[in-house]
Amino acid sequence: MERRDFKEQLKKTAHLARLHLTPEEEELFTKQLQNILDYFKKLQELDTSNVEPMAHVLPLYNIWREDEVKESISQEEAFKNAPEIEDLGFKIPRIMKREE
Repeated sequence: MERRDFKEQLKKTAHLARLHLTPEEEELFTKQLQNILDYFKKLQELDTSNVEPMAHVLPLYNIWREDEVKESISQEEAFKNAPEIEDLGFKIPRIMKREE
């Protein structure tokens, strides 16, 4: 791909993203885009026929802990700093109107 094509692609992408780029930014980002795509070309030269497809480079495992009953704060302690309490719960301002 020629530099002119990279610049046109950049302008099109910037337009779609509603980005207003200065001529200096266009030059900088065109060069960066070209470098990124050139690097992908290098990566495509690698022989990956014996590499299994993966979602992550490192293996991921779920680390689960056992559920254990632990002591928690009392209801009285939980309500201590509440500005208002109603029916054994925190009273908060209504954010939606009731439909009648």
